[in-house]
Amino acid sequence: MRRLLAVCVLALALAGAAQARAPQPDARAFYVVNGANGEVLAAHAAHARVPIASITKLMTVIVALQHLQPDDTVSVNAQASRVGESRIPLFPGERILVHDLLEGALIQSANDAADSLAAAASGGDIPRFVGWMNEQARRLGLRDTHFVRPDGLDAAGHYSSARDVAVLARVAMHSPVVREIVRKRSDTIAGGSVTVHTWNDLLGVFPGLIGVKTGHTGAAGWCEVAAARRSGYTIYVVVLGSPTRARRNDDLERLLAWGVSQYRTLTLVRRVPYGRAALGYGRPAVALVAAAPLVRVLRRGRPVVEKIVAPTAVSLPVDRGQLLGRIEIWSGKERLGTRGLVAARAVPRPGVGGRVRWYATRTVHHLFGLFS
Repeated sequence: MRRLLAVCVLALALAGAAQARAPQPDARAFYVVNGANGEVLAAHAAHARVPIASITKLMTVIVALQHLQPDDTVSVNAQASRVGESRIPLFPGERILVHDLLEGALIQSANDAADSLAAAASGGDIPRFVGWMNEQARRLGLRDTHFVRPDGLDAAGHYSSARDVAVLARVAMHSPVVREIVRKRSDTIAGGSVTVHTWNDLLGVFPGLIGVKTGHTGAAGWCEVAAARRSGYTIYVVVLGSPTRARRNDDLERLLAWGVSQYRTLTLVRRVPYGRAALGYGRPAVALVAAAPLVRVLRRGRPVVEKIVAPTAVSLPVDRGQLLGRIEIWSGKERLGTRGLVAARAVPRPGVGGRVRWYATRTVHHLFGLFS
């Protein structure tokens, strides 16, 4: 069986050039990354060590859930109940579900909820809990991160970076309970007696926004890591150190819109003929059809090449759906996928009489050609 290798550039994948450079926010640092594959789309001062305020609570929740279950009931630590600024509020000795504390920390960014989680997980030893936070940061490769408090209030030596925050958010979003909470604009806790409200102003405003966490202190300015989902990919945007809440929201919205616009979903292989294979005994060539479509999300402007490996001729009989070749889709050195090429129809091998007639006809044709 002879095989043919054909290579051609997919014009469809090349259509639509990537939009120009990313918007430049008024912030200390920013970072835009595709959460599906880790591709960094834009960044500024990505490794600068800066305060991140209540974005810290993402790590607090990650570590707390290593020691507590959402349906556990815990007592509020007296020290935790006295922490200042954003509060639920909680009271010393109050019995409360861990899930309620998670909602308080992630939705309303309540400092007493975060500190209560830390105290409940560590048996009241909050410095020990902070040590666990830093151990987890090292395990995650957050080289520009160090924690001093579980709530994110300003403290010397408490910092992270835009790049590390993006990694932290992506890890936190692996937790089903975190994903469920951070997309809520409000909820009731403590048996319905308390309502918590989000500081994430883009929830329900920017299409596909699924979280994740805001932050604000005097030293940190206005901060947020946000995630917007599209079919096949999720864009994470981190903005740290905006001068105002409104400017943070505007810059986040522009960066998210730019980020999601960098990709498109393409059908790289369709269920159509990609070639034909000759058959014996004078039968018409059989079409080679892709066995299944191939759909991928690709960066705009990224060149894509298809390589077809298929026979130039096949022996009879051929069954409909018989695998006869393949089509491979490549972008540079990365193979995006492959699909089999199958026979579009069945072609039986002729019987003895049919084969005799074919040979006789061919012999007469050759003789005629010789004498003419």
